[in-house]
Amino acid sequence: MVDITLAPAGETKKVVTNDGRDLAYLEFGDPDWPLVIHNHGGPGSRLEGVLLADGATKNRLRLVTVDRPGFGQSSPQQHRSYQGWADDLVAIADALGCQQFGVSGWSEGGPWPLAAAVYIDPARLRHVTSIAGGDYGTFGDNWAAQYQDKVDARGGSLALHHKLAFHMMYEMLDLDAVHFRKSYLKHVMKLVNDYDHEILAQPAVGSAFGDESAECFAHGPDALIADADLLYRRWAFDVSTIERPVHVWQGTDDHLVPLPINKRVADAMPGAVWHEVEGGGHFIAVGEAQKIFAVAAEELGA
Repeated sequence: MVDITLAPAGETKKVVTNDGRDLAYLEFGDPDWPLVIHNHGGPGSRLEGVLLADGATKNRLRLVTVDRPGFGQSSPQQHRSYQGWADDLVAIADALGCQQFGVSGWSEGGPWPLAAAVYIDPARLRHVTSIAGGDYGTFGDNWAAQYQDKVDARGGSLALHHKLAFHMMYEMLDLDAVHFRKSYLKHVMKLVNDYDHEILAQPAVGSAFGDESAECFAHGPDALIADADLLYRRWAFDVSTIERPVHVWQGTDDHLVPLPINKRVADAMPGAVWHEVEGGGHFIAVGEAQKIFAVAAEELGA
């Protein structure tokens, strides 16, 4: 059994962007250690750092987990884009006084590090990790539906073609995650494999996962819907142009983002470094955090 150690959340801090938006974040580890900015999944928030920070700080990394626009305590943003978020990541690093930094992302947070690898100067961005990424628009609108179960594939179709129905679906998810956390957690545990189940069955982990999911909806479901619209549509960047190292982590038994999705993405990306976790599920970000951040620490000189 993977025994997970959680970190206290600490104080939520904010960076103000050049256009006046607030980006809320949590910080873990020594400010003098190399910086990794983490992109949370969905439903998710900056509170995801509680689940991951032990693995980062044991590798002498400063982990910052930030709410994307409209999530948690971050301000909404009308016209979101992958390049715009890459600019925000640089703004966060600047505000924290870091010339060089790394990025990581898990699940629906997984595509954002790939975009960062395209849009951010490699002289500044020194490490990139994507964990079980929801890479659904890499090669075209909802291209990954062929590898998903019918329910997940249908969700992508609704996101692109039936906005009202998709909005209603996420409003129900909002209600469940915020007000019926036990049933929300039970539903997630029914979807995952044994590896994930053992992680989520630890009471502290299940509670922390519930907290980060509920915080996602602090402003309602609109930010998560905006995320999905970007994730499922053909991306504005081409992964085949990414020649710098990008570490792609994937469980072989991930029921939420099946392996063939990210294997195809990695195969198309010249700089991909493939890390396969045998028997691992979607929650390898938590269960393998120390190994994942050990790679980041090596590249960042921690």
